[in-house]
Amino acid sequence: MKENQASNPKKPNILVRLIALLVTAALLLGALALVVYRDELNLDALKRWFDYRNLETSESGEAAPFSHAGGKQAAFAYLDNGVLLASDTGARYYSFSGELYAEEVRSFEHPVLTRSESCGVVYDAGGQDLFLFRGMEEAFHLNLEGGGELLSARPNDAGWLAVTTHGGGFRGSVAVYDTPYNAQEPLIRIDLSSTFVVDAAVSPDCKTVAVVTMGQVGGSFQSQVRFYPVDQREPSAVASLGNTMVLELDYEDGLLWVLGEEQVSVVGEDGTVSGTYSLGRSYLKGCSFGGDGFALLLLGRYQAGSAEQAVVVGPDGAELAALGLSSGVLDFDAAGRYAAILTGDRLDIYTSSLEPYGSLDHTQNARYLSLTASGAALLANAQQAWLYLPG
Repeated sequence: MKENQASNPKKPNILVRLIALLVTAALLLGALALVVYRDELNLDALKRWFDYRNLETSESGEAAPFSHAGGKQAAFAYLDNGVLLASDTGARYYSFSGELYAEEVRSFEHPVLTRSESCGVVYDAGGQDLFLFRGMEEAFHLNLEGGGELLSARPNDAGWLAVTTHGGGFRGSVAVYDTPYNAQEPLIRIDLSSTFVVDAAVSPDCKTVAVVTMGQVGGSFQSQVRFYPVDQREPSAVASLGNTMVLELDYEDGLLWVLGEEQVSVVGEDGTVSGTYSLGRSYLKGCSFGGDGFALLLLGRYQAGSAEQAVVVGPDGAELAALGLSSGVLDFDAAGRYAAILTGDRLDIYTSSLEPYGSLDHTQNARYLSLTASGAALLANAQQAWLYLPG
């Protein structure tokens, strides 16, 4: 009798199955609520609490400032583990408390700083040395050794790096480096002799590099975007941008955002232009492509003078939001779903729809701003840098 009982498996308790079903439903509803009510729940505030829970801040939300090396033509960038500074005296990487992680003391004539979610890059435009910082160290150093001059360098969020150079017998070259794993030799090098290379960027999935060129087409200069698979030296698609000088790039979610002198273009990897925003009669005063799925433009009615309007543009070229500006802008930035504007007397942080999110009066003469994807802001003046966490 006992053997027969052991051979018949017990049926699951109906109460246990009901509890499991309720738990699963609760988890699904909870995940849905997090997506639908993200703004109301303020998940970014929770993320800031986790990221900076060991950082002491004042009642205004500011952390204690630390001293930096400064220098002329200074630029600052927020990285996950600290603060990157580029200036005419080189590159320095600090912790948020001011500890010096790494430095390169150099004489830069034209220091440039670019960043992604994973790393920051400092180089001397027209020079031959480039430095990439990640984690708490200098992770990559490129020296051209007489083989050309650096024109641009753009890291993607995975840490891959597109480096554009002039010289070496070509009108332009682009090299792609997989800096986290194999940075000794480029994965692909594209050399062009019939047209000038202006800039380049690697796609977020690391499968494509977009190369911007400028050359004569039908007797007039035309800018083009050429999309190269990283394992091929022939473009898979080409898009024409017309007679415009390309000023800035950002590769995001299969789309290349391109800033020209008179418009913003959004180009798909198949070469189609999916959106265009024309500046019209306005003059460009600044642009940030750092936000997720939008561009922040600063515009003015006159060629001289400061910005009078902030505009948010979507990937289809539509104007999503606009905001009048009454004070002179010292610096600005966009990251994640936020945009920030620094003036002489205050810092204002907005959502991507330009709704107020946080503000700070008495900014201690801050002149530099770098925004994080969670809405925190790095501020700096000529001597010090510090974090501001909106409440």
